Amino acid sequence: QVQLVESGGGSVQAEGSLRLSCAASGYTYSSYYCMGWSRQAPGKEREGVAVIRRDGSTSYADPVKGRFTISQDNAKNTLYLQMNSLKPEDTAMYYCAATGTYCGVSFCLQFPRVCFGAWGQGTQVTVSS
Repeated sequence: QVQLVESGGGSVQAEGSLRLSCAASGYTYSSYYCMGWSRQAPGKEREGVAVIRRDGSTSYADPVKGRFTISQDNAKNTLYLQMNSLKPEDTAMYYCAATGTYCGVSFCLQFPRVCFGAWGQGTQVTVSS
């Protein structure tokens, strides 16, 4: 019933930009307290990238602060991640996620697997130097 579908990934050169989108269906977007983006590189654990709460509060991982921006359009049931000044270390599979329970953006950023119950299939981002 709940489905999250990411799009917008691809291969770019360092310092390039990408905008990821996550379309939500099977539920009312506004019924979710937090949505976020996480990423997982080969051989590494999944880590939180950015989280946004229904009220607009946000939290970002240190490596992406100042470069990435998370936003949401509740009317369109869509989550976005604008990624600027991309670096090779940003290369990873990016996943969007959502939770219907009350959440803290910092908690969901640090513990996304605990926080989020619904996950998308991911979209690959590859940044070359």
